Amino acid sequence: MPFKKLHSDIKEKLAFFEITTPTPFQSKSIPFIKSGANVYCTAPKNSGKTTALILTTLQKLKCEEVGVAPRAIILVENRERAFELEETILKYTRHTSLRVYTCDDKFHIEVLTSEIFEGVDILIATPKTVCKLLLSEGLNMTQLKIFNIEDAEFLAKSSTYTDLMAITQSIHKCQYVVYSEKSNTMLKRLETNIMQYSKTVAL
Repeated sequence: MPFKKLHSDIKEKLAFFEITTPTPFQSKSIPFIKSGANVYCTAPKNSGKTTALILTTLQKLKCEEVGVAPRAIILVENRERAFELEETILKYTRHTSLRVYTCDDKFHIEVLTSEIFEGVDILIATPKTVCKLLLSEGLNMTQLKIFNIEDAEFLAKSSTYTDLMAITQSIHKCQYVVYSEKSNTMLKRLETNIMQYSKTVAL
C-alpha cells in the first residue's frame, strides 16, 4: 500500500527517494500520529521509526515556515545523534521553507538563543540544552504543535527524566510522540504526566 493522505511536498520527496511503500511500522503508526493523539511507537531497529518521525512532523507543520517560535521539538540523547538526525531531516525539507535548527551543546546558551530568535520551525536538541534555554528565557514554547522523543531509552537516566519533566511544565498543549525499541517501566511513567489517553503502536 503506498503512502496516503500526506502533503504533496512529502509525496514528491518520497517519489524522488524512490520510497513507494511504507514499512509495516509506518503503516500502523502514521495514521495514529496524524490523528493528533499522543502515541507510543515501539518497534525494533530498522523498522522505519526515524522516517515516520520526519514524515509526521513535516505533515503537522504543513511543510512551511510560520512565525519565529519552534512548532516541533525533537529530543535526542546527545549532540552526535542531533546532527545525524538533522542531516536526514534536511534531505526532506530541502526545497521547502521549513527551518531546521540543531542546538550544539558546545555553544554558549546565548549563542543558541540568538540563533533560535532568528526563526525556527523544527528544533533538535538534548533535554539538558532545552532546559537551559528555558531557564534563560531563550525558547518560546507557545507555538509548539508536536514534541517527539527519539530512541527514548535514554530517559532511563534520572537526571534526563527530570529535565524532561521540567520542559513539559512549560508546554501548555501539544502532541507527544515517544519512539523506542522496547517499552519499559520508565516510559510507562510518562502516562501520568504527558502521555494521558495515549495510543500504542508496537511491532
